[in-house]
Amino acid sequence: MRDVRSLPKAHLHVHLESTVRPRTVRDLGGAAEPERVFPTFREFADQRARVRELLRTAEHFRRVAVEFCEDEAAQGTRYVEVTFTAASHGERVGDPEMPLEAVLDGLAEGRERYGVECRVLLDHSRRRPVERLWRTYELARRHEQVIGIGLAGDESHPLAPFARVCDAARDAGLHLVHHAGETAGAASVREALDLGHAERLGHGIRVLDDPELVAEVGERGIPLEVCPTSNVLLGLVPSLAEHPLPRLRAAGLAVTVNTDGETALADEYDRLRQTLGFDDAGLAGLARASIEASFAPDDLKAQLGAGVDAWLRPGHLDDRRPERAEHDLP
Repeated sequence: MRDVRSLPKAHLHVHLESTVRPRTVRDLGGAAEPERVFPTFREFADQRARVRELLRTAEHFRRVAVEFCEDEAAQGTRYVEVTFTAASHGERVGDPEMPLEAVLDGLAEGRERYGVECRVLLDHSRRRPVERLWRTYELARRHEQVIGIGLAGDESHPLAPFARVCDAARDAGLHLVHHAGETAGAASVREALDLGHAERLGHGIRVLDDPELVAEVGERGIPLEVCPTSNVLLGLVPSLAEHPLPRLRAAGLAVTVNTDGETALADEYDRLRQTLGFDDAGLAGLARASIEASFAPDDLKAQLGAGVDAWLRPGHLDDRRPERAEHDLP
């Protein structure tokens, strides 16, 4: 079996604030919590909020961005579209621009030091005011490295109030990626597609609730950003062995593998190998799907795809895999 850390990967669904290292949490005055199953989505969100509140200065935001790049490089990730809640942080610290600018500085430093190419998606909680999403949209338009925006959070709150912002983002050439089909079913997905102009679905595992929706998503080629371990930790799936990922693929849907920030990407691939029986060719297929579903330039997609082909060739040397960073990964 080839080492999945040497498989070139794209990472499309990962929240920067969920990747803060336990050591960094402690340095910033917080208490690192162990991995656990959350009884409710609200409890999960509250735990993540406690980490977000630790980030107060430009150096804090820059640090977590640099460390994120180091951690991704150690997992064999070559390209990332990382999600960041910029407008919310800006309101909290009293400086609308600083958190995003500091993160972008950190990602640029991380690229130089670790070779990971990063783009940014700005998200917005469905529970929060429409006006904040307009501010998110304006932030996205001002920064070239920000490629899109999207709605996140509890899907019991509808996307419809944000439709005009989504229209404006589409017309401005920003990508739109919404969480849908995670904690709610087919109606949430249809809203994300029809009103939110979603080009990918964050999670999307509940499309299986509606055969007609499965057919539509497949025909339109809408990729799913599937996060198996996260789904188990949030109690949305009983166990990894029962995860619907194989059924989503069998239905002909474009399935990408991601972490949501709840684990490390190579570990997620390893779990699919060990628990769901994916062989090397199957894992390479998942890596290719993530590369193709990304918003990376075509030349970078071709380069990453060639790396996947090389990983599969006989005689591939796993001892060339990236060095694992010497720290406690989240």
